[in-house]
Amino acid sequence: MYFVARFMETNFVPGNCNLLQRTQNSLDDLGVWSWSDLLVALKHYQDSPQAALSSGILEKCLDTLVVRMAMSGEATPCGSVSSTDSSGCQTSVDSRRTSSSKQIFSRATWWFEDLSVLSTKSIEILVKSMVSRKHNHVIISRFLFYYWKSKFYTVSSDEKRRILEIVIDMFYTLDRSSISCKSLFGVIRPVRCSNTRRSCRNKLESMIGSQLDRATLDDLLIPSPCGRSYRYDVNLVLRLLKAFLRRGDSESSPIRMKKVSSLIDMYITEVAPDRCLKSSKFVALVTALPDSTRDLSDELYHAMDVYLEVHAELSEEEKIKICCALNYDKLSSEACLHLSRNMKFPSRTHVQALVSQQSKLMNLHRGINIANSYTDSPYRLTGVGGRAKEDEGIEQEVYNGKLEAQVQKMQWRVMELEKVCRKMQTQMAKIKEPKVSNRRIARSLPRMCS
Repeated sequence: MYFVARFMETNFVPGNCNLLQRTQNSLDDLGVWSWSDLLVALKHYQDSPQAALSSGILEKCLDTLVVRMAMSGEATPCGSVSSTDSSGCQTSVDSRRTSSSKQIFSRATWWFEDLSVLSTKSIEILVKSMVSRKHNHVIISRFLFYYWKSKFYTVSSDEKRRILEIVIDMFYTLDRSSISCKSLFGVIRPVRCSNTRRSCRNKLESMIGSQLDRATLDDLLIPSPCGRSYRYDVNLVLRLLKAFLRRGDSESSPIRMKKVSSLIDMYITEVAPDRCLKSSKFVALVTALPDSTRDLSDELYHAMDVYLEVHAELSEEEKIKICCALNYDKLSSEACLHLSRNMKFPSRTHVQALVSQQSKLMNLHRGINIANSYTDSPYRLTGVGGRAKEDEGIEQEVYNGKLEAQVQKMQWRVMELEKVCRKMQTQMAKIKEPKVSNRRIARSLPRMCS
């Protein structure tokens, strides 16, 4: 067989059908070739002229390798070019337990080094054959990572681009669960530095976006591309969010949505101090997810507070656009009180915070009245199970006492908010400018806060 490969390499001439036919005939007995012979043939055929590729010789060799890998199963076949992984199978009795996981991994990946010499075209054919034969997608993805890392730092820029494109294209054919989100983030950094196809980058971002709930804050903090003034690549995060929201299962999984919402809120807080981050990008971040994904808006308010402090030059209109994403009903009492005194925010937000607190206070009063009507009922201790109902009445009274304490606390906070509002009215009333527009503003504010 090796003679056939050498003969093919030195004597192959395009259009020589007889030689090609003789070579194809020699491939009918591929099943009896050794692993080493198959690898030697592949090294020659993958670099042969187009006629050899179109004849199917390369596909036959690669398909035979895939069958051989499936048949070998648990051990490296005889005649393998690499034997480094197979040594893991020879363990002593004392270390057998500690190395069992390594042995299992070695038995599944012994061929990684042997096939890392293949060209990108051969890798594409190999992976497609493995997928069609139902090979483990996790093992396939690990091999693709191994292939990328073993070749990436020793080839030219054009070859790096081709390797990245073929690896990502092959990733896209696998089950999404077979590739970790962290591993994909490791690929996205070199992709951004190379001139890969836009369609290829879209595939990678789609794969990351589909499992964005598994990402961490460190994963998202990717520096901005060269030549950009802002610190982090906000545009990339926005695209990942869109990819996550495009998937239908994200809508039917509130847990996943809340995880992503919490992650994005932390990301917004991290990028808020960036002086070069435009208000339009910040607004896009704070409005990217629906409000229903947040149980509490305190983290978002904190991020807005930091951003408005750094960007004090923003106009009132820009500040209002930013604050439109804030749900005052989901702010804690402490956050509402802080907002009412926060002069970085537009004046209308102070009033909205006060209204929200008053609404919460009314709801608490309503809840207490309903509870009191239950505990004051003359029938709560009669009938079967009177003792149980009496115990429930005692528990309800304790609960009502806690509610009363909470109401008093909120009433105090509302009083504080009203004092702040009256103070603002007094200060604004003292400002008397000759311009009519300023006098109108001073007159309108007390009506908003009254």
